[in-house]
Amino acid sequence: MEENKMTVSSPFGLHLVHLDLKGAPPKVSYLAEIFPLFRTLGANGLLIEYEDMFPYEGELKPLRAEHAYSASEIKEILNLAKLHELEVIPLVQTFGHMEVYYLGEGEESKQWLQKEENSTEKLCLSHMKAVASCMVSSHPAVKPIVWDDMLRGVSEETLTESGVAQLMEPMIWDYAPDLDENDKVLLVEKYHKCGFPKLWFASAFKGATGANQSLTLIGHHLKNHLQWLKVANSTPADMLQGIALTGWQRYDHFSVLCELLPVGIPSLAVCLQALQNGGYSEKVKENVEKQLGLSSLEIDTFMSESSGTFPGSDIFTLVTQVCFYLKPSVDELLERNRYVTGWFSPYHRKRKIVHPIMMHHFQPDALSLLDKWNAVMQELQAALNRVFYMCTLEEWMEENVHPSLHKLQEVVDDLDKAIQAQS
Repeated sequence: MEENKMTVSSPFGLHLVHLDLKGAPPKVSYLAEIFPLFRTLGANGLLIEYEDMFPYEGELKPLRAEHAYSASEIKEILNLAKLHELEVIPLVQTFGHMEVYYLGEGEESKQWLQKEENSTEKLCLSHMKAVASCMVSSHPAVKPIVWDDMLRGVSEETLTESGVAQLMEPMIWDYAPDLDENDKVLLVEKYHKCGFPKLWFASAFKGATGANQSLTLIGHHLKNHLQWLKVANSTPADMLQGIALTGWQRYDHFSVLCELLPVGIPSLAVCLQALQNGGYSEKVKENVEKQLGLSSLEIDTFMSESSGTFPGSDIFTLVTQVCFYLKPSVDELLERNRYVTGWFSPYHRKRKIVHPIMMHHFQPDALSLLDKWNAVMQELQAALNRVFYMCTLEEWMEENVHPSLHKLQEVVDDLDKAIQAQS
């Protein structure tokens, strides 16, 4: 009963929050704090992309990450989800971006493609059918869901003939704020004609605006969800299973981290509430402010002034501080302070030359700035350590904090050396 009431003005049955664990996987203790919030905000499911955090055994054991969840932790995650009435859909890689883009390049595939009636489209569909058939035969109650990028361009005839429609449900994804509503409605109609009885949509609340994005621009993601609401309102209700709000943590295993989960929470809150209320309004804004403990919600800037009381809000505040002020404050001192540029240039630093009077004009500034950022760094490390594993902490700090902090530390060290050389 509660679930129906919760999504009364939403065209979606399920609102799934996507957890991408191939980068910055949260500790289970943090998931325990955040799942109740997901539920309060309007989520009723999770799309968990386990990646290398799953405790694989046997032949697959080498796939495990160093900090992979243990079997008991996986059980705990599933129990927490159940406790907060969040349906769990596991996302397991079978045929991802690494293989699909090079489809037909292998020797066996090339030979198969030489036959006139064969094509890369058919090759892909036959593989998808094989995987889905295997899944369905061993787990008859499970219905596989597939990202739809490899289905979009396939002709209606080829798609219908392949027989995949009876085995799987496509998830149509688009993370753009200006996604073409009519284009999506036509795609839904196409899948309907090809015999797919059910389908899903996928939006993004973070992790889709740049591989090294650190802060989440809420307005961008809100627009994406408002467009999806329009598409949903033109989609037959009995076809639409739900929407997955994706929160990518890396673009792929080799790329840097994008926005950390706690940094994306305000965006997730706005997007979930917009879906639940059928749009964005003053009421939605007030709901989000209340639920996250924010004094004022900004959707068109990076919300630099408001901190919040939600789990991980300290990370959100400190990351915002680092992204806005660390590099500019160091650059200001080293590149625009006239005493540094005029009396302690790289030439002076290399030769340990410093004007004994002039240095008093910039030494206190350099020391107080270093103290300030060292204190912020300590605070941020402690906050990150509560939510993430050490490898995440190290990676984020090395990418976002160390370059500027090292520059600042070096100028202070060089000044000490120059003073000692003259004494």
